[in-house]
Amino acid sequence: MSSALPRTERAAQRRISTALFLAGFATFSLIYCTQPLLPEFSTEFGIDPATSSLALSLTTGCLAFSILAAGALSEAVGRRGLMFVSMVGAALLNLVSAMAPSWELLLIARACEGLVLGGVPAVAMAYLAEEMPAGRLGRAMGLYVGGTAFGGMIGRVAIGALTEATSWRIALGSMAAVDLVVAFGFLALAPASRNFVRRPGLNPALHLAAWATHLRHRELPFLFLTGFLSMGAFVTIYNYAGYRLLAAPYSLSQAQIGLIFLTYIFGILASSSAGSLADRMGRPPVVITGVAVMLTGMLATLSSALWLIIGGIAVITVGFFMVHSVASGWVGRLASTNRSHAASLYLLSYYVGSSVMGSLGGWFWHEGAWPAVIVFCATLTLCVCAIALWLRRAGRG
Repeated sequence: MSSALPRTERAAQRRISTALFLAGFATFSLIYCTQPLLPEFSTEFGIDPATSSLALSLTTGCLAFSILAAGALSEAVGRRGLMFVSMVGAALLNLVSAMAPSWELLLIARACEGLVLGGVPAVAMAYLAEEMPAGRLGRAMGLYVGGTAFGGMIGRVAIGALTEATSWRIALGSMAAVDLVVAFGFLALAPASRNFVRRPGLNPALHLAAWATHLRHRELPFLFLTGFLSMGAFVTIYNYAGYRLLAAPYSLSQAQIGLIFLTYIFGILASSSAGSLADRMGRPPVVITGVAVMLTGMLATLSSALWLIIGGIAVITVGFFMVHSVASGWVGRLASTNRSHAASLYLLSYYVGSSVMGSLGGWFWHEGAWPAVIVFCATLTLCVCAIALWLRRAGRG
């Protein structure tokens, strides 16, 4: 075999990894770019904070719903094209949000944005599992998850800074423009699918059977549960850390608290590293290590020292992205067929965990403040460890 072929193959793999990093960035920057703008919406449209939060919760709620449908649709229309159309459509809808003359139109645009964006996360995992060799899948999945972390961070931090310098409408419009460019960068880099087998038509019975098969799988439901539990713990930490740090003795401003999202940088690095480690060491040991890192960070946040609290949140972020990047790649490895259906079930569990456990964590905050939140999150995280240990004993790493 000539040496040119391996070089060509390595170049293709690098292009795929970079393209999926861009896809992750676009998706999560568009989802979370309204989070720092909620007070601006209250002022602009004369609404209360709970109503303002719909600009984010409608997007994530519609995203969770659309993931299942998008995974099924990709079996008929293909992976790469659907991801590109989803990114372009969502960026254009973000532009509509920036120009919306009324609150109702802004909410409609944000809800549609969530529906359209489902075409990226549900399909990205399947695309990687089909196009990357098993020995490189973990690293590629880690880079994709790193892109989601970077996008989530930029969508929260940069938008807030740009809004302060200009206006929230210019900030949202700028994000739309950036993500349009990112979408075309994805299209230029991502090779056409080589291992995808198209299934013409949209047969509901076929998709229901595929989902049912994955749910009856011996190990896959435990990975779906891993996404549910780990994301639930992670989102709960970020949801209620702000309440703690706004109050005395810290009395941080909203802008200062927003800077805490810069800890996502550590998540980006952890995602790529964890994927590479999983390729070499196996997946259960890396998930267990991620759990240990999360627990260490949780203990640190129990301190009254501000630097330890923020440092602990950074450590939790590292541990979470280790777990998530490995678990999401693991799904594609175990699902030998209908990978997009398996990916959509994992992501559905992931976003439902964010919604359900994130809200349930509020009861613990109300009843026992931060220590109770940590007990709740630590319990969820220990359950993830138990799952990884069981999968290791089952020899499915």
